[in-house]
Amino acid sequence: MRPSIFAIALAASGAPSALAFTSQNALSRQHATRLLVGSETTPSATKPIEEGSHDELMYALGINLARQLGDIRPLVENSEELTQVARGLLDAVVGKADEMTQREILQRRGDELSATIIERATKVQKKLEETGKAMLKEMSENPEVAALESGVLIHPLEAGPDGFGKGTRPTAASTVKVHYHGTLPDGTVFDSSLGKDPVTIPLGGVIKGWRVGLQHMCEGETAMLGIPPEMGYGDAGTPDGRIPGGAALFFKIQLIEVLSAGIGGGPKLVGADGNELKANKSGSGLLGVDGKPL
Repeated sequence: MRPSIFAIALAASGAPSALAFTSQNALSRQHATRLLVGSETTPSATKPIEEGSHDELMYALGINLARQLGDIRPLVENSEELTQVARGLLDAVVGKADEMTQREILQRRGDELSATIIERATKVQKKLEETGKAMLKEMSENPEVAALESGVLIHPLEAGPDGFGKGTRPTAASTVKVHYHGTLPDGTVFDSSLGKDPVTIPLGGVIKGWRVGLQHMCEGETAMLGIPPEMGYGDAGTPDGRIPGGAALFFKIQLIEVLSAGIGGGPKLVGADGNELKANKSGSGLLGVDGKPL
């Protein structure tokens, strides 16, 4: 699990890390190349990398280190700032900036750095909260979406083998096997089982939004869940910063199997127009970070 770049930067500057935030996307090769152009420590940054070469192996090492660091883009506002961040990072890594130089500049600009990081992190977090509220409101007005008392929204997408609302559904004590794809309001994919094996998990160990939402699904069904912050990770977010405080969450979930403590049948879901919901073949209307429908 990658650490939040906000948490790392705030710790280095001596500031509190409560506002830590990051997205899960690593810098692309093209973006990284543009970022490094002009740095005296990388004269051959634009040189094409031959597949299978030693250069490619070392480039992979750089990508691996960057993924551990996290995405720095929320911390900077333009390409000029990106260039200087990359320059400072590389100078420290290759030893061009010695330990005394690093300590001196951090002590001299530390308070200003802390204030800048907190200001920008707060701005990003506030925008994410506002976007999430707007998306949940729009989703709730869709007649094909059911709004539960908890605030969790359910958009049925595909029926199970026995038809929509038929078959075994889980209880709060059930263990289930699922595929899932989770995004933040800005489209950032923070977690997904797609392309991997299905996940087996007890509902007693998941966020409230999952526990409540999945109890309204039957085996084989696929649905989009819209989860408000209070049913997700609240104002605190996750410790690693991948999910910031106050963020609404959107999960596309396929309930593959109820492994224990399941019950028959299922509650009727009613949309915004008061009509009973059926499986919706038109899709969720939400887009992933790649711009494709979820």
